[in-house]
Order: sequence, then structure tokens, then C-alpha cells
Amino acid sequence: MKNVIIIETMIGKVGIAGDEKSISDIIFNPDTDSEDFNYTETPILKEAAKQLEEYFAGKRKTFDLPLSPKGTDFQRKVWDVLTRIPYGETLSYGDVAKKIGNPKACRAVGMANNKNPIPIIIPCHRVIGSSGKLVGYGGGLHIKEKLLELEQKNL
Repeated sequence: MKNVIIIETMIGKVGIAGDEKSISDIIFNPDTDSEDFNYTETPILKEAAKQLEEYFAGKRKTFDLPLSPKGTDFQRKVWDVLTRIPYGETLSYGDVAKKIGNPKACRAVGMANNKNPIPIIIPCHRVIGSSGKLVGYGGGLHIKEKLLELEQKNL
């Protein structure tokens, strides 16, 4: 059972889950009645909450947290590229595919983005369509738009 804390943010309630050593999930609008979680504050969850609150206040541009996302080797490769997209900048799915050495894997990159268990901290919101349009986001396009606007405002 994962430990979880919930914070109120500009995009609604956000759950932060993990164990004693690392963050494993960020959950948009978590079900607070779920029995899948242990609602316990741990030092790592408190630190993650602090860093996320700083991010939403426009005071933090990078995160310094131990992460343990569960995924395939391909997904982890994609997520590693995402962590290197600078604050306030975007890449297309094609750009990410090229960076992982598989330029034809745009759709697979999109699926890996969709499966990202730690959004915001692993900034999948910074990946956009090749036309520059906002496409696909697990939390909803309105959240992706708010996150990108927040970053643009605080460059």
C-alpha cells in the first residue's frame, strides 16, 4: 500500500504517493475514499508537497526528488527525456522520439506520455503536437494549458 498526501493546488486536488524512499505517483483529483492508499505523511511526501507548492507559486523550476516510476524500458527512456525539457519550453512528440533514437516512434512516445505516473515532476505537459497545438494530457487539456501558462508567466 502506498503512502499518499493530498494538496490543494491551482489545478485542484493533487495526490502525491510513494514509499519511504521515493515518489511513485502524482494523482489528479484523487479519490480520498480509496482504500488503495495509506494517508500518511512521510518526510519524502512532505518534501514533494513543498516542492510542488513552490512550483505552483512560480518559485520552483526544477524538482529535486527521488522518483520511482513504474514502466517499461521504453517508457522510462521517454520519461528521462521529459525530465530534461527546460521549464517553460516544449518539445513535440517527434522531437522526443528523435531524442530517444527512434524518430518514427511518435505514437509510442504519446502512449508513454499517457502512462507517465508522475506528471508535473516528470513534465509530460511540455510535450505538444508537431503543429504546436496542445494534444493529449492524462489530467485533461485544461490542466496542461494551465501548467504551460504558469511556466510562461514565470520565466
